[in-house]
Formats: sequence, structure tokens, C-alpha cells
Amino acid sequence: MTEALGYFLMSWLDPMMLLLTAAGTFAGIYIGAIPGLSVTMAVSILISFTFKWDVNHALALISGIYLGGVYGGSRSAILLNIPGAPSAIATGMDGFPLAKRGEAGQAIGLTTVVSVYGGFVGILALAVAAPAVSDLALKFGPREYLLLAMWGLLLVGSLSGESLSKGIFSGALGALIACVGLDPMTGEQRLTFGSLQLSAGISYIAAMIGFFGVAEVIAQIHELKIKAIKQDVSKIIPSWNLVRKHLGLATRTSTIGVVVGALPGAGGDIAALMAYDHAKRTVKNPSRPFGQGAYEGLVAPESANNAAVGGAYVPMLTLGIPGDAVTAVIIGALYIHGLKPGPMLMIETPHLFWFIVGSLCLANLFLLVFGLTGIKIFAKIVETPKPILLPLILVLSAVGAYAINNNPVDVYWMLGFGLLGYFLKMYGFQVGPVILGMILGPMMDRSYRQAMMSTGDDVGLFLTEFVTTPLSAIILAAVVFTVVSQTQWWKRLLRRA
Repeated sequence: MTEALGYFLMSWLDPMMLLLTAAGTFAGIYIGAIPGLSVTMAVSILISFTFKWDVNHALALISGIYLGGVYGGSRSAILLNIPGAPSAIATGMDGFPLAKRGEAGQAIGLTTVVSVYGGFVGILALAVAAPAVSDLALKFGPREYLLLAMWGLLLVGSLSGESLSKGIFSGALGALIACVGLDPMTGEQRLTFGSLQLSAGISYIAAMIGFFGVAEVIAQIHELKIKAIKQDVSKIIPSWNLVRKHLGLATRTSTIGVVVGALPGAGGDIAALMAYDHAKRTVKNPSRPFGQGAYEGLVAPESANNAAVGGAYVPMLTLGIPGDAVTAVIIGALYIHGLKPGPMLMIETPHLFWFIVGSLCLANLFLLVFGLTGIKIFAKIVETPKPILLPLILVLSAVGAYAINNNPVDVYWMLGFGLLGYFLKMYGFQVGPVILGMILGPMMDRSYRQAMMSTGDDVGLFLTEFVTTPLSAIILAAVVFTVVSQTQWWKRLLRRA
């Protein structure tokens, strides 16, 4: 126990590791806030510089960038309604209305505190319950992932006001867009119409920037919202009463984040979506209606996506299976440094496990410090006169879209999706489900075909196994409940009760 504590505190007591963790967290926050610059991209570039570093120094820097980047996406989502990462899409649904009310400072302050809380819940799960969560993740096969993706597409109905059908349409549209390009299993072209440009597929980052950034600019120009909104940043640190009021919700959604984060390939995107849906279903008296600046709409996704970081480390360290794209890159870094993530890691190099736990805790503390500073400068973005701000947003959006693949075609996609997003909003369709559909679509496509192949293309057996396999049956029941709970007769029944 004493030895484990020594490894845990290693990054806290070494000045160089303190500096690297702080620098990584600071850089992660501001990289994560820039649409088009993903945490995965930042970690990938970083690893190329750490080949000759000591492995502990490299992991300290990576831990900071990972935690900071996941949180950073919320800032641009709140201030500009342009999520810095897909996991911040749900945050913008209530964060941006708060900014339009002049409460950007309070919104960012609250998201910082609950993000740190969720981060510690995830790290605690990593330290205490790693084997148990890993066992659950191992039980997920193609059928379970197919149902999970379908559930995610149905959950977008809760993000689309009262209309489940509009939510499903938007999610299905996103899944259809995700099918464009080469078939991942056969290599054949799908929906490319003979175009070489389309054979590479459509970047969901370019689509996200267009649907949120460009569409919002067009909407504000159309509605002649030219006057800048003065932000109240006199009180950034949220009161204890406000935090305590939402602590129960943050704990529940952090738990969701840990479990979903531990599912290989799921990550914080799905965790934030499920947490937001959980908040809408369970919070009976929100501070404001969801979608109009409810604090609960910030607490749920932000605590969940940061808790998913600790969850994603669980299968990576104990099974050698990445929990998300970032941990897939980190696995590569561990191999480069001569380590083998998997069941033997904690036996052969237990010090590495406790060092990572300590580094994540330290990065989480730096997240609190850096997250509550610089908000006044960030808030000035919203106060910038609209004739200056709106063209600047367009320029930054174009730069972000181009930076993904250094391809001008992505800029054209961004502009096209911006126009489409504007028209969708005009007719009452939310654009968030479209992006989530683009993310979940490939998982659903791949899992469906793997599940079919596992039954020898026997449709009857394929359908039967959904109810005969316990885990599949549980998720299927959740899918059915999601559909039923959105029907009018169910809502009438609840009102009578």
C-alpha cells in the first residue's frame, strides 16, 4: 500500500512532471475549445515528440491534454454554440441560451466544477472498480453494440423537443451521411455517385462546424440579432448551494459516463448524450426548461464526458482494449515505450497503473484552476460587436474545417451543411442529432453485419438472440421503453398519475 501511494504521488512531487501535467492541461483546454482541433489529433501529434522521453513524462503530459481537451469543448459550445468536440454538443443546448441571457460566466464556472467532479468519479472508478467495469465491457458483443447505437439514435428524440419523429429523422439523416464513402468491410463505394472526392467520406467535424457555427451565423443575420450581449462575469465560481443542489444528478450522470466510457468505441460522445437524456427524464423541476438555459443541461453532459475519461482507461490498462480514439493512441504510445497494456500490465508494472491514476488526479486539479481562470477573456468573445464577431466566426470555422485534412472540399461541405442546418432549424429540427447520427451510424452498420455473420445470415436466429441473450434483452427493453415513453398516451398516463 505504501509503495502504491509512492507511485501515486510521483507526479505530484517531481517538479518536471508537475510542469508537464500543468502544461498539458492548459494546452488541452484551449485546443479542445477550437472546433476542428480534436483531442485525438493533439495527443497523436504529441506522441511523435515523446518517443525518446521517459515514459512517465510522456504519460503526465498526455493525461493533462486528455482531461483538458474533453473539458475545453464546452467553452466554445457555451459561448458560440460551436462545440469544440462532439461530446460538448449536449452542453451547447443549454449553455448557449445561458450565454444569450448574459450568464456565460456562471455557465462556464458551473461546467468547470462538475467536470472536475465527474473526472474524480471516473478516476475513482479506475482505481477501485477497474476489473468489474472491464468484465462488463467484455460482455458487449456485436448485438449489444447494435442495440446501443440504435438506443443512441432513439435518445436523440429527447434532444428534439417534444417530437420523437423529428429527432429520429435527424439522427437517421446523420447515419445516412455517414454511409457515404468506402464500405469499411468490403471496400466498395457507397453513395459516392462516381465521385472520387466522396469516396473518402464526409468528415463529421466539418459537418459539426457547419451545422452549428455557420447555421448559427446565418440565423443571427436573418433575425438581425446584431446587438452584442453583455456578460455577467462578476461571479464565476458557483455557490455551494448551487453545486450541492446538482450533486445528486452529477453523481448519477458521472456513473453513466464511467460505464459508457469503459465500453470500447463508445466514449464521451455517447456518455454525454445518455446523461443529458437521463437528466431530462429524471429532473422534475429544472431551473429552466431544458433547451432554454437549464443548469441541469450543463451538469449532466459535462460530468458524464469527463467521467468517461477514467472509464476509457479501464479497458485500456486491464484488457489492452481502447475505450475511445484517444486511448487507442495512448496504447500505441505505451507500445512504443516498451510496455504491453493488458491483463499483465498491473502484475508486471503496477507502479505504472498508480502513476497514471496520480497523474489524472493532478491534471483534474489543474483543470479546476485553469478552468476558472481566463473566463473574463473568453466572455469578451460574446460581447464582441456582431458585425465583427460573425465574419470572424465564419473565418475561424473555415480554418477549422480546412485543418482537418488540409482539404478545401471540407470547407465546401461546411458551408453546405451550414445552409442545411439553417433550414432544418427553421422547420423545428434540431441539428445535434444529425451529428450524433454521423457518429453512431458506422457503429450500427458494422455491428449489424458482424451480428448477422455470427448467425450465418440466419435472420430468425439473429432476431431470437436479441431476447435470449440477457444483456441484449436488457438493452432491448431500454430501447422499447425509450420509444414508449415518448408516446402521447404514456405522457397522459404520467400526468394522471
